[in-house]
Amino acid sequence: MDDEAKKLGENLKEIRLEKGVTQTSIAKALGVDRSFVSNIENGKTNPTLSTITSLAKALGVSTKELLK
Repeated sequence: MDDEAKKLGENLKEIRLEKGVTQTSIAKALGVDRSFVSNIENGKTNPTLSTITSLAKALGVSTKELLK
């Protein structure tokens, strides 16, 4: 996967861990399987803008923060 997907995954994981949120709780908020969240964090999938927006909302951050 490309560098942007890896960077998004790194940011997602960092923010998630800082906030003490589990992959499972994010997955439940998005209505997806936990493995989907794991794949995003590992840069194995390139989520849609809609999914990125939902991830940001689930974490209580801006989309810009997640994509930095």
